[in-house]
Amino acid sequence: MATAATEHPDTSRVDPFDVSRPELYRDDVWQAPFRHLRAESPVHKVEHSDFGAYWSVSTYKPIVEVESLPEIYSSQAGGITIADFVEGEEFTVRMPMFIAMDRPKHTGQRRTVAPAFTPSEMVRMTTNIRARTGEILDSLPWGTPFDWVDTVSIELTTQMLAILFDFPWEDRRKLTFWSDWAGDIELAKDAESRKARLEHMYECGAYFTNLWNQKVGKEPTPDLISMMIHSDAMAEMDQMEFLGNLILLIVGGNDTTRNSMSALAYGLDLFPDQRTKLEGDPSLIPNCVQEIIRWQTPLAHMRRTATQDTVLEGQQIKEGDKLALWYLSANRDESVFGADADAIVIDRPNARRHLAFGHGIHRCVGARLAELQISVLLEEMAKRRMRVNVTGAPTRVAACFVHGYRALPVELSKY
Repeated sequence: MATAATEHPDTSRVDPFDVSRPELYRDDVWQAPFRHLRAESPVHKVEHSDFGAYWSVSTYKPIVEVESLPEIYSSQAGGITIADFVEGEEFTVRMPMFIAMDRPKHTGQRRTVAPAFTPSEMVRMTTNIRARTGEILDSLPWGTPFDWVDTVSIELTTQMLAILFDFPWEDRRKLTFWSDWAGDIELAKDAESRKARLEHMYECGAYFTNLWNQKVGKEPTPDLISMMIHSDAMAEMDQMEFLGNLILLIVGGNDTTRNSMSALAYGLDLFPDQRTKLEGDPSLIPNCVQEIIRWQTPLAHMRRTATQDTVLEGQQIKEGDKLALWYLSANRDESVFGADADAIVIDRPNARRHLAFGHGIHRCVGARLAELQISVLLEEMAKRRMRVNVTGAPTRVAACFVHGYRALPVELSKY
């Protein structure tokens, strides 16, 4: 049975094991509290946080158990983030999305968009992805500082999203803007932030409704909006469900790949021996992609809500309890990835076992596309013998959901 971590009855004090605190991620100091939780209390009750009481699930095995039992641990009952939806709270509107649905509705809506991410679609898109990646890399300055996040990571992923949605090319940066607002759960903490977020989400919905209307009654095309229109499961979505699924696909396609692309620049600079190994053997790129995604884990957690009383790792979970599944911590679980789990090891034999894409029925539908984009980026960098040298500290996202970078100053050199 797991033992409880130290309790802090004085609620005015900061609970060192409340791993939802944004400063842990802003300052990149989340590793130590998670290391303690994995060793001492892998299923740990946090009584007081800015997001209310929750269970922290921080090791690999119980996260897989929870993800494998969606009837007991619901995505729909409380949503997918540690932030609660409070009915009637000012400037809060429920936006259903298939990742936050249980079966059977989840199955039908997921099946609708899945054809955009099949192996045959990956083959079809590879030439385009490679061409666009090459164009961006060829436009970069050598020996002159620039921001890798904005110039490379954001631009590549935003272009990809624009293609997936058949979105007007000249407006593609709107997708980045909406994604940043949609994925920032810190905004839930005060009414003014929720108001601004809601306004931006309605703007997003209005824009996409116009795109939807332009495609209604037209022949099917291989983009996500057309797939929704021609699907029994999603054709009759109401406005809020449409908006919710758009936000899911935008955040899923933007923040995750974008922050892995930033991590490959930052992480390989942080572990220069691994970078040198990769530069000497490009055949390691496929495994390196998995290792980068494991090491970064661009979505730190997903939330589940217990639908009944149950037991997890010896802890009594009550119906209605909130569980935060910390993929970020599970991907550093020493019992799975070894004592060097905090390091990038590009030929790590089990890197593909990472949980960054989730597990079970909610495993990321776009995982193959994310892997393809990161692989192509590393391959095209290798062709140009391009080394990315980090020249200053990254600016990080100060939140416990999207685990990423706002900016990363770099310079390029040849190897």
